[in-house]
Amino acid sequence: MVITATDSNLLRLLQLSSVSLPVGGYAFSQGMEYAIDRGWVKKQQEVEDWISVQLHQSLARMDLPILRLCLEACRSQSSERLEELNQLVLACRETKELRLNDTAMGEALSRLMQSLEIPSPFTRSQDVSFVCLFALVCHHWQIPFELAALGFTWSWLENQVAAATKLVPLGQTQAQQLLGTLQLDINEAIRLSKSITEDRVGAGLPSIAIASSLHETQYSRLFRS
Repeated sequence: MVITATDSNLLRLLQLSSVSLPVGGYAFSQGMEYAIDRGWVKKQQEVEDWISVQLHQSLARMDLPILRLCLEACRSQSSERLEELNQLVLACRETKELRLNDTAMGEALSRLMQSLEIPSPFTRSQDVSFVCLFALVCHHWQIPFELAALGFTWSWLENQVAAATKLVPLGQTQAQQLLGTLQLDINEAIRLSKSITEDRVGAGLPSIAIASSLHETQYSRLFRS
């Protein structure tokens, strides 16, 4: 996959996908905390497998296609279409905590957008998906889909590896090895996402859904999901 970028939109992409962006992605393990607590995931290779499955079976089939479709809606200036896609992606979140992960980050990004004077068709009272708002910011900053998908996926991947680093625990060298290995899957995930039409958007990962549901009542935890 060939990705072209200007200095301007590349710098904006780095800003948007930075761990310093105040959206709270670091607070969510997306079920990994329960999986590690129960011994489902115990070592580096198992962390790699856990994250890789989500990347190919969830992000590539749901978040990234929604990101692409939202960017198309932004280009056509269709707020109705954005609302439909927002409802679709929220309906695809399989548990209360996975939906909270999405909308809490969306709420934080919405506040940031107001501060940066980036317009949004959504109201303050709405639950809005982070991925839909991410698309709005990318459109405003003229970041094309391939770059947007790269930044979105890298940010998600970095947060997942950071969670594993704290929970397994992993050393910093092991974390860098994981990032180096898993980043090789990102281009394939983006390519797959381009083939996913709206009627095929969705993911079904029972173990992650179970881990996420049971995490709600986990006795001791570091993460919100």
